[in-house]
Amino acid sequence: MGLMMLELAKRTGAASVDVVDLNPERLATAARLGVTGTGASADALDRPQGWDVVVDATGNAAAIQDGLGRVAKAGTFLQFGVADYATRVTIDPYRIYNQEITITGSMAVLHSYERAAELFAAGVLDPDVFISDRVPLAQYPEALGKFAAGVGRKIVVVP
Repeated sequence: MGLMMLELAKRTGAASVDVVDLNPERLATAARLGVTGTGASADALDRPQGWDVVVDATGNAAAIQDGLGRVAKAGTFLQFGVADYATRVTIDPYRIYNQEITITGSMAVLHSYERAAELFAAGVLDPDVFISDRVPLAQYPEALGKFAAGVGRKIVVVP
């Protein structure tokens, strides 16, 4: 989903797009797609003033917490990744007020799949960018193992 957000940000006029990910294959794909910068942590990127828009596509509490602290003055934080129901992070209400930060959410599962399918069908998005593996149903356990290990991008199991 993060790579899809990257593609959509570029296509809607973002002047620059940086990607932070722990998965080297996703970072390489982001670089191939022409992002401004990539890193395994936001500290690896030179953005002392933060970003105008920070999108969390992970749902990971540590990533969300870090991202909230990296929104620039008058910027926006978009929670797009699906966090576990019990996930909690801390916000600084004075910083939100004083820096005029907007925090918003987008429930990806309500609208994204249909929109993504339309973008793939129209040729706007290339599925090969997002899919790293296509495996037969007989290799389903191996596919789950790769997914759990955070290897690759998206894995398609072909019946």
